[in-house]
Amino acid sequence: MPTVSVKRDLLFQALGQTFTDEEFDELCFEFGLELDEITSEKDMISREQGDQRAEGASDVVLYKIDVPANRYDLLCLEGLVRGLQVFKEKLEAPRYRRVSPVSGEPQKLIITEETASVRPFAVAAVLRNITFDQERYESFIELQEKLHQNICRKRTLVAIGTHDLDTISGPFTYTAKPPGDIRFKPLNQSKEYTATELMSLYKGDSHLKQYLHIIEDQPVYPIIYDSNGVVLSMPPIINGDHSKISTNTKNVFIECTATDLTKAKIVLDMMVTMFSEYCEEPFTVEEAEVVYPDGSSHLLPELAYWTETLKGEYINRRIGINESAESLAKLLTRMCLKSEVTGEGDEIKVEIPPTRSDVIHACDIMEDAAMAYGFNNIVRTTPRTYTVANQLPLNKLTELLRTDLAAAGFTEALTFALCSREDIADKLGKNISETRAVHISNPKTAEFQVARTTLLSGLLKTVASNRKMPLPLKLFEISDIVLKDDTRDVGARNNRRLCAVYYNKSPGFEVIHGLLDRIMQLLEVKQGRENGYHIRAAEGDTFFPGRCAEIFAHGKSIGHLGVLHPDVITRFELTMPCSALDMDIEPFL
Repeated sequence: MPTVSVKRDLLFQALGQTFTDEEFDELCFEFGLELDEITSEKDMISREQGDQRAEGASDVVLYKIDVPANRYDLLCLEGLVRGLQVFKEKLEAPRYRRVSPVSGEPQKLIITEETASVRPFAVAAVLRNITFDQERYESFIELQEKLHQNICRKRTLVAIGTHDLDTISGPFTYTAKPPGDIRFKPLNQSKEYTATELMSLYKGDSHLKQYLHIIEDQPVYPIIYDSNGVVLSMPPIINGDHSKISTNTKNVFIECTATDLTKAKIVLDMMVTMFSEYCEEPFTVEEAEVVYPDGSSHLLPELAYWTETLKGEYINRRIGINESAESLAKLLTRMCLKSEVTGEGDEIKVEIPPTRSDVIHACDIMEDAAMAYGFNNIVRTTPRTYTVANQLPLNKLTELLRTDLAAAGFTEALTFALCSREDIADKLGKNISETRAVHISNPKTAEFQVARTTLLSGLLKTVASNRKMPLPLKLFEISDIVLKDDTRDVGARNNRRLCAVYYNKSPGFEVIHGLLDRIMQLLEVKQGRENGYHIRAAEGDTFFPGRCAEIFAHGKSIGHLGVLHPDVITRFELTMPCSALDMDIEPFL
């Protein structure tokens, strides 16, 4: 959940009422929020960096409020105050309007076909005759950052650029060029750089370096120019210094470039609706025209209102209350969802504003009704159906085996479900194409490229990390692996496996073999070729030649045990012999 920090006194001033900490905490709870912490900038610095660093920092009281991840309209002071005021019925939800420029044509943003390979979409709008002060300006910048981290997915989906319109002139061109051909003075810098130089410069910037990977490997970088060739921004990295906004800015040009057009429209709507109240004509947004490479043009922002009709009985039944349609409509109106009874039975017509992009289904509306009614006010009742929970048989078997394996002297390890391709293939002497591994399409690190197809590699890495511990090292794990399976609707399935390793100066095959016999004894499977279990000599690249056996139970192969091949041991940075047992436990259910 995102956390919004607001100054307490500023918040109370905007709400027109003073609360105690307990009263405001209760108000947040009623509205579906959580007052996470009461602190100050000085306290935070003191806690994180020490009292010396905190000297001179502000001691203004801050409220840190947890906001649901889908409520983008509550990520700034303006939206938070507006939502609470409507909830307390001190204010009617405003009506947001897109208006045409008083004089002349709308500002135009032209998208060229070169952007198709990097960030193909863009949207734009203008906040005309806006009045900033320091607090409003800081809130405006902070909202951008909150949206970047939330719906924009760290600028990968959408990047927001805000510019002082009076310092630039349209029409604006959104294009893409080779990095060596781009040159401009970036925000808060004193000289011009090429895009290539900027990438090197920002590799040491703690804030911007996390966004460089989005475009640095592309042959062309996105760039926005005005009609005079002035660079507005190089999304998603940095704006130009020429058009930066300040507290004196009166007209703000907002552009959002994106790889997801729907998200871009939502982000633009959030930016303009939250701060249009400071315009000369409150809650109005000047339209801008976006021209796409195919020649089509669109006026933005959309600021679309749409309606949903649902029955009062649906809401009552889902929540467990018994309210009239009129009462439910009033509850929804308190949640910024203007509602009215249609007169046809208990039917309610709900209008969803552009600030509520989280509402996509009737169940979202029902949830808001429950919130406005108050979860604590819902009477607790006994369900009409009586069900008894029961442990999944596979999990029950797993828990029983864990206890007895620990009693046998083995220590349980819990390893990552994701690993590198090398861990399950090269290091074990296998070919990755034969492992039926599920690959991660966009792995963040080389350590988490695939879902594991064996527990053995995780245990061997655990042994390698604990080589300084006294010998012998006896580890086991009972967990799921993931295998491709075309018969499943998701193309893969989980398989519960048991794996154990014995690491010592001698291989200890007899220890692992004894563990297998103990497991079969616990599972009440006797030795025998037809109705019991037995082992048969086998060969495998993972195991030492002549020191590997295949395990059969009830006539089916369920796993292997043996002494690991020296090459496998070396690849996992181990220096002593190791025996291992790897078997499937699902056949014993």
